[in-house]
Amino acid sequence: MSKLYLVPTPIGNLEDITFRAIRVLKEVDLILAEDTRTSKPLLKHFEIDTFCQAHHMFNEHEQLARVIERLKMGENIALITDAGTPAISDPGFLLVREAIKNDIEVECLPGATAFVPALVNSGLPCDRFCFEGFIPHKKGRQTKLESLVEEERTMIFYESPHRLIKTLTQFAEYLGEERRACVSREISKMFEENKRGTLAELIEYFGSKSIKGEIVIILEGK
Repeated sequence: MSKLYLVPTPIGNLEDITFRAIRVLKEVDLILAEDTRTSKPLLKHFEIDTFCQAHHMFNEHEQLARVIERLKMGENIALITDAGTPAISDPGFLLVREAIKNDIEVECLPGATAFVPALVNSGLPCDRFCFEGFIPHKKGRQTKLESLVEEERTMIFYESPHRLIKTLTQFAEYLGEERRACVSREISKMFEENKRGTLAELIEYFGSKSIKGEIVIILEGK
């Protein structure tokens, strides 16, 4: 029976991949990758020679029927993204939903994802939390910020380096500059940094330096 595998890939250190993930990627008939240029060095490093083709937000709708047809024909297919677990602010949801509709078995391997270490490392409550991903850049941004004012759970956001200061500043505007937060960047990489403090302190700290790397913001609830 065919199966769709969702395979997490390292978010930084290559050692974060599991033995099981390597085995699955070697055994499947096809690997769908968010960006083959990003994935090929990883696959080469672990001597994985399975055929790899692109599957990203710009082509996933048109590819959906073809991928499902290949699964129906008995092929095993793995989906990977540039880093982390597929479908977490990355392509994957549409394919999983369609596979389930067609009674195709779906299996997600446990593995790397950026927000879990950031949350646990923040020192903020992690017994109850909500994942917000990327907040809208323009349309809907104000509405989203307003909706967070009464949120009591710890909140998790992804952000790009060039929007970090803007986002922190708006959080301070809507939630108060004394609200505690933690900014994690370059998780699992050589220059990993976890900076904790109030929003005011974080704005001052990051406002005076060059910011690089993927970023996770952990924000205290009300």
